[in-house]
Amino acid sequence: MELLITSKANPRFKHLRSILAASGGRRTHTLLLGAKLIEAWEGVRNSPAGTRIRPLQWIRLDGAGEHPLERRHPLDTLTLAEPLMRELADAGSPPDLALLAELGPEPTGPLADRVIGAWGIQDPGNLGAILRSAAAFGFQEALLGPGCTDPFAPKALRGSMGAAFLMPLRRMEALSLDSGKWFALDGGPGALPLAEADFRGAVRLLVGNEGHGWQGVALPEAVRRLAIPIQGVESLNAAVAAGIACFEVARRGRA
Repeated sequence: MELLITSKANPRFKHLRSILAASGGRRTHTLLLGAKLIEAWEGVRNSPAGTRIRPLQWIRLDGAGEHPLERRHPLDTLTLAEPLMRELADAGSPPDLALLAELGPEPTGPLADRVIGAWGIQDPGNLGAILRSAAAFGFQEALLGPGCTDPFAPKALRGSMGAAFLMPLRRMEALSLDSGKWFALDGGPGALPLAEADFRGAVRLLVGNEGHGWQGVALPEAVRRLAIPIQGVESLNAAVAAGIACFEVARRGRA
């Protein structure tokens, strides 16, 4: 069934805006904007992270033809006039196609062997890059601490090209340590050099805020601060540092 909406006052459009307005732990729905992002989800939709995305409805730009993706996943279609699609996408050039999806529950139970943690990462691009690097180097799960940007916000999903589909995500208001080895990337005094860290067994690698790192965060004593040796610059971008450390954990695991 296909329905054309042209007015912001339409109850269906207002309901759509309302369910997408929630953020963080209150978010129950998200919007996959554009065929490329939808295809990224489709490629991993049977993975633990992909199954959390439950497709509900196609949203098509008025005048756009039917996309092959719509035939692969038969759902009701909502057609929006261009101003409404542009507002929904929060972009100057609205996509021809979007997919409204419901978010399933976060994972529970014991953590995976390789876990990346993002604490206070505020930029969606940085969070996306951290998740993509971690997934590329064999990390299996991600923790999102307080102050972390919402990875399922439609604009963030689009900006990170679906990095949130690559591994299960769970939120933590405070660190609750298990028996794994916990490390926090930090170039301050007393930090353990990356080359000296023991990455055998279960590893939990934490990345702090882009601007002030772990300032104001009470890290438990069992969390080792981990430094990446650098020269000529004061610090590394949080996503770059995470990528280097994830690679090192993977390299040591293969050795």
